[in-house]
Amino acid sequence: MYLGKVIGTVVATRRYRDLDGYRFLVVQPLNHDMTDRGRPLVAVDSVQAGPGELVYLVASREASQALFEPFVPVDDAIVGIVDSVDLAPEALP
Repeated sequence: MYLGKVIGTVVATRRYRDLDGYRFLVVQPLNHDMTDRGRPLVAVDSVQAGPGELVYLVASREASQALFEPFVPVDDAIVGIVDSVDLAPEALP
C-alpha cells in the first residue's frame, strides 16, 4: 500500500470486459515525505478520484481484489482518497 497523486487520465477504447465502468488514472507514486518515487503509472480508479488528489493505492493481487469483480487483470488500484497526512517527528529526515 502506498500514496500517490493523480496527475492525469487515460482513455481506453478497448478493455477487459470486467473493467467496463471503471476509469483509468495516471498516478505519480509518492514517498512518505510527499516527494516523487519512481515513474508515473496507470491505476484503475475504484473511488472516483480526480486530478490533483492524494490517493491511497494497492498493487499486485490486492489490486485485482479491490474491484467488484475479483481477480481482474490490473496491477494497481486506487482504493482511497487521502484527506491529510500527519507524520511523527521521528519519521522526518
